[in-house]
Amino acid sequence: MLTLLSAFLCAESRVVMLSPGEVVSGEFSLVDSVPYYEMRRGRVPVVRPGRMGFLLADGSRLDCGFVIDSVESGTIDERWSPVLGQYDTIRNHCRFYRIALRQPASRRTMTVEFRLYDEGLAFRYIFDNPWNGTTHFRIAEERTEFAMSGAHKAFWLPGNFDSNEYYYTTSRLSDIDATAVDGSGIGTHRVLDPDMVQTPLMMKTRGGLYVSLFEAALDDYSAMHLLLDRQRLSFRVVLSPSPVPGVRAFMQTPCRTPWRTLMVSDRAEDILASSMILNLNDPCRLTDTRWIKPIKYVGVWWEMHIPGGSAWSYADVPSVKIGQTDWTALKPHGRHGATTANVLRYIDFAADNGLDAVLVEGWNVGWEEWSGNWKENVFDFVTPYPDFDIDSVTSYARSRGVELIMHHETSGSATNYERRMTEAFDLMERYGYKSLKTGYVGWPIPRGETHDGQWMVNHYNRVVREAAERHIMVNAHEPVRPTGLSRTYPNLLACEAARGNEFNAWSKGNPPEHETILPFTRLLGGGMDYTPGIFEIKMSHYQEGNPCQVHTTLAKQLALYVTMYSPIQMAADLPENYLRRMDAFQFIRDVECDWTDTRILEAEPGDYITVARRGKRSGDWFIGAITDERGRKARIDLSFLDPGCFYVATVYADAPDADWKDNPMAYEIRQYIVDRRTKFRQRLAPGGGCAISLRRATLDDLSRIKDKL
Repeated sequence: MLTLLSAFLCAESRVVMLSPGEVVSGEFSLVDSVPYYEMRRGRVPVVRPGRMGFLLADGSRLDCGFVIDSVESGTIDERWSPVLGQYDTIRNHCRFYRIALRQPASRRTMTVEFRLYDEGLAFRYIFDNPWNGTTHFRIAEERTEFAMSGAHKAFWLPGNFDSNEYYYTTSRLSDIDATAVDGSGIGTHRVLDPDMVQTPLMMKTRGGLYVSLFEAALDDYSAMHLLLDRQRLSFRVVLSPSPVPGVRAFMQTPCRTPWRTLMVSDRAEDILASSMILNLNDPCRLTDTRWIKPIKYVGVWWEMHIPGGSAWSYADVPSVKIGQTDWTALKPHGRHGATTANVLRYIDFAADNGLDAVLVEGWNVGWEEWSGNWKENVFDFVTPYPDFDIDSVTSYARSRGVELIMHHETSGSATNYERRMTEAFDLMERYGYKSLKTGYVGWPIPRGETHDGQWMVNHYNRVVREAAERHIMVNAHEPVRPTGLSRTYPNLLACEAARGNEFNAWSKGNPPEHETILPFTRLLGGGMDYTPGIFEIKMSHYQEGNPCQVHTTLAKQLALYVTMYSPIQMAADLPENYLRRMDAFQFIRDVECDWTDTRILEAEPGDYITVARRGKRSGDWFIGAITDERGRKARIDLSFLDPGCFYVATVYADAPDADWKDNPMAYEIRQYIVDRRTKFRQRLAPGGGCAISLRRATLDDLSRIKDKL
């Protein structure tokens, strides 16, 4: 339904906007020809009047001098089914308002499009073609503001255009100080400004509202950071810069910016349940998606992170050159992980345990000296090391019904990858590799670009699009954070784009609250390859006296498969560590990665999350409950189960004496008969969790299992 609002309303330079259920309201206004917007939930202000617009590199301004030409409004109410996701069907229900602005002095035009959902508000800027006789312009600064209504509690990362691998800091907005954040272990750490933070930014008001600031549909534009004015408690958008001084983005009309999003609810659970970021992305552009499948995998990876483990490299040499070094003439150092024999061992483990695939990192030449050298021509992505027989490994994997996941670590050299991508994809096609893990560790090349800048954003998206043409699924590590692109290109299975589990192996690690914050922040934009499932928690197992450890219990590692959404999930530990605890590994074998329904049973950012999901393949339900460093009892209500049916609940729980620091690997497994009337409290140890599988009970189950919850 479309409506052209009255000329009187336009003449008044004020547009009042409402969400479908009138839960959220917004207002756009011109004050002395300057555009502003504000937002409320009910009668409660969420965002005070904040400025909008741009400064251009030629010195002209798109933040003042406007009049409203017209206003178009309407309703979107549609349902769509994701190829892979947390729900079988998603409803996209909002009201939109397109406000056409004109600068009489310059004859330039700009449209601001708002969409109002009951859980939030989003807006973007649209530039039509032709645009005052030109099709190109350069943005020096985006003037968008988020004027917050108070000194909210915030869960934030320090501003950094090249890394989002920090742990979260929790503080009031007025106490944000990026200089106080520990950046050890992050090779691209740098403090841009004490008052700058990254998005997504999660906040909680003193009145109990949960507020998220983020963006959606990031393409051909720079990623958004936020600079705090601590006196006004207002954020201003800061775009990742280009190498050209004074230019943040190069634009060509017709074009549009990403959506600036504000999600708000009085229930934390609603933030996690929302599909607003996905809904703001374009529908799927792939005509055939039958080749896109969820993946559960193991791989040659964790053994490179643990102390005294394997290496990605093949030899100890001071310098190598792609196309010139005779790799067969090098003396191997004996620590290489991606050997034929070792990979065959992983293939056997995957096949014996019903896992889909094996990832092999370090299979290709070039790892000897790339780190820290800012070298462009590091890898060719097609030449295996002498001790990795790609033909025999691929043939053996195929005989055992296991797929291999290709690994392309670019070392941040996107220019090299772009030159070699076609040949690399040709190799994948020749050997039947259907999925790909990319990596971007280090400072980007082209030198002067940033991971979050427009050029690199376009590169990440181009890889996904070209992979889709080859029917290749992508799992990207160290990219810009995802903003819902998986709706448009569902072959983008997941990204890392945050501090993952590997930091627990060799740094101060991830605090126990880390996994209770990520679903409220990073995961709003798409699945995360967090690599859970570590069973050997303490690194002293590998190296006596080593203080590093995973900052969870073993049971919490199981729960993460449910609480941390991703259609590609890794059983990240070593096979031998699973073989010693096959009773607990059974949950990893059973749990699915693709879902028809998701229920957020309880949640509080930084404290706890309990999630139930229904598997698309089996129809079984799986529950994950996690907590921070404080022990607690999770409230689990099974009223979502089918009526008239009994289920076997297999509960993988922290043992009574479990503790993330002192006794992390103590767990217990029990079975109960439950139905939709069952409600119970499950104890979670400090830093702990609980994983539950629920399948329909047979008559044999009912006679065998006597315990009920």
